[in-house]
Amino acid sequence: MRTMRIGSGAGYSGDRIEPAVELAEKGLLDYLVFECLAERTIALAQQAKMRNPQAGFDPLLAARMSAVLPACRARGIRIITNMGAANPLAAAETTRQIAADLGLGSFKIAAVLGDDLLEEAKRMALPLDDGGTAAGLGNRIVSANAYTGAGPIAAALAQGADIVITGRAADPALFLGPLMHEFGWAFDDWERLGRGTLVGHLLECAGQVTGGYFADPGFKDVEDLARLGFPIGEVDANGDVVITKVFGSGGRVTPATVKEQLLYEIHDPARYVQPDVVADFSQVRVEEIGPDRVRATGARGTAKTGQLKVSVGYVDSYVGEGQISYAGPGAEARGRLALDIVRSRLAATGVRLSESRFDLIGVNALHGEKLAQGHYQGQQPYEVRVRVAGRTDSLAEAVRIGEEVETLYTNGPAGGGGAWKTAREIIGISSGFVGEDLVKPEICMLVA
Repeated sequence: MRTMRIGSGAGYSGDRIEPAVELAEKGLLDYLVFECLAERTIALAQQAKMRNPQAGFDPLLAARMSAVLPACRARGIRIITNMGAANPLAAAETTRQIAADLGLGSFKIAAVLGDDLLEEAKRMALPLDDGGTAAGLGNRIVSANAYTGAGPIAAALAQGADIVITGRAADPALFLGPLMHEFGWAFDDWERLGRGTLVGHLLECAGQVTGGYFADPGFKDVEDLARLGFPIGEVDANGDVVITKVFGSGGRVTPATVKEQLLYEIHDPARYVQPDVVADFSQVRVEEIGPDRVRATGARGTAKTGQLKVSVGYVDSYVGEGQISYAGPGAEARGRLALDIVRSRLAATGVRLSESRFDLIGVNALHGEKLAQGHYQGQQPYEVRVRVAGRTDSLAEAVRIGEEVETLYTNGPAGGGGAWKTAREIIGISSGFVGEDLVKPEICMLVA
């Protein structure tokens, strides 16, 4: 039975580039996929596009394309990515220019548009999961993007695209699209679409399934994480998959690494709702068939819902933060005094906080004071890092939080050092659903 090889070149926007080059050069791939979007990523990209109409795509797109295009051209590997973010067309134009500058010959580059529903969301009474509506956000709304499916990707490939650049496509759809195209799966072949969605889910986070997020020294040891190899899916026409990686690369592929990724971000394994299918992973079987080779079978699917998730980004608030370190005998006591000082100062100067945190990083910042006391059992840490953070309604108020921490240099306990401060706008995310008929994907083909 014919088998297709798909490599995962990125699992998030800032992921490493070298493993993708290794996949392109040594992975014997048919397709290389870069999955680089998260909910806040695209909201921030939309803000960048508002400031500059030629921006709004992934900041590492140029570096990634420059690194992998020569090997992909030489080996006939097609590329699929959601690095288009809020501006797939500008991303495609940038990629076209890179291909031309590298002198790689003709490329057909498809930009998949249509997921951007910002203007529609401003007008709609779209119910959101926080109880409000998109229209009710008013001028605070910055983005609204529908999770599109595999159909436009498959269509672009059918038109001869060497590179397909999307906006907010569902993560597994980036992998399902080429499977539908290569194997001719029908749009209502729910069983195979369910299996293809499993393929995408296992590969979409790149190094997580090859041992990256899995590693826990002494419990789950993984060798050579500094050279972690990214995964390859060997997929047959029925949609069954073997997860592997480039021979000799770091990391590991085992039933355990695959099972952990299988359960990652899954609410109901029997109903994993996607734009193309409702996948059922509840009967998936995982089997080791060789070193760094794990077969996953048994995924199923039922008819899609006809609804598409819409991720809505909006200006939620502002957060100010300050940090400073104390070391040596009495470090924890000086750190706690520093926190008390800043707490009092913020109250005395009238800084309006809707939420605040006063932490000693490494002592109580993650699990709170009660667990911290049980862990140290009376022993005092030799060094601590003070962290104060607060949520406000204005940037000016947020700035004052870090400033108060910084003044501890000369006005607080002895020996403070390494002070750091920041204030930033916080993008909130909420979600709703629209009928798929409202979303009109469009393919714009560029030739390099």
